[in-house]
Amino acid sequence: MRRHERKESDPDLGILSGRLLVSLQQEVYDTLAGQGHERFRPKHGAVLAYLDEEGSRAADLAKRSGQHKQVISTLVDELIELGYVRREPDPDDRRAKLIVPTELGLDQMKRSDALFVDMERRLADAVGADVYEDFKSTFRRIVALRRDAD
Repeated sequence: MRRHERKESDPDLGILSGRLLVSLQQEVYDTLAGQGHERFRPKHGAVLAYLDEEGSRAADLAKRSGQHKQVISTLVDELIELGYVRREPDPDDRRAKLIVPTELGLDQMKRSDALFVDMERRLADAVGADVYEDFKSTFRRIVALRRDAD
């Protein structure tokens, strides 16, 4: 069997994970675009998906998202320009900056969270709540194992 055929008939974890991520992102970003967030892109999720409502340091966003600090900094600059976040002095360390969501950013975060809740509910309905919970629990364990290995 050719490699391509095998990858189609029995895709590995990387391919399956990638396909799932792309599918989820596509639905979220298409829906958000119709809700007034048409300039928001999947790459911006590396910031807003991990951003605390009261703000987060860029180093924390990099750690949570698995992205380099330089990538996060570039994305934050883009999100500032788009009106989703702003930089503010960190009240705990005036030398540091917090990335804080604006009203537009908070709206995107709230809508995105609601979309993921809805997608998870639909997936659980499709495969059964117990099966879905087992899948999600196992997937969490696998991610934790990989994170510990790194």
